[in-house]
Amino acid sequence: MKFRSRPHEEPEINLIPFIDVLLVIVIFLMLSTTYSKFSELQIKLPTADAQAQRDYPKEVVVAVSSDGRYVVNGTALAGRSVEEIALALGEAAKAGKETVVVIHADANAVHQSVVTVMEAASRSGLSQITFATQMLGSAGAR
Repeated sequence: MKFRSRPHEEPEINLIPFIDVLLVIVIFLMLSTTYSKFSELQIKLPTADAQAQRDYPKEVVVAVSSDGRYVVNGTALAGRSVEEIALALGEAAKAGKETVVVIHADANAVHQSVVTVMEAASRSGLSQITFATQMLGSAGAR
């Protein structure tokens, strides 16, 4: 008896049922997923003018020039001693110890000038100090 050999066929994977099952899973996930919305509270947010918001009383701006001169809230100081700066900071601090001292120092200012402002703020009882910087490529201070 001579048996005839069958032609050897490569198995073929049918992807259409696989794609159908994946599509059903995606639809199921889309329908069953809940997106959180905070719609429980209907609130109306207040509006503010950005320029008016910048001038609030809890902030004292101290500018330090590259040659060591000081300006406190737009008023130039004649002296450069810690005591004179502390006195000017104390007068400008309208909110008391809650006042934030913002130091706008020139990039070429001497390090000692900035440390002098920090020591004057400490002597005035102002412990919240921050530094203003600007982003690369922009001219305005941040």
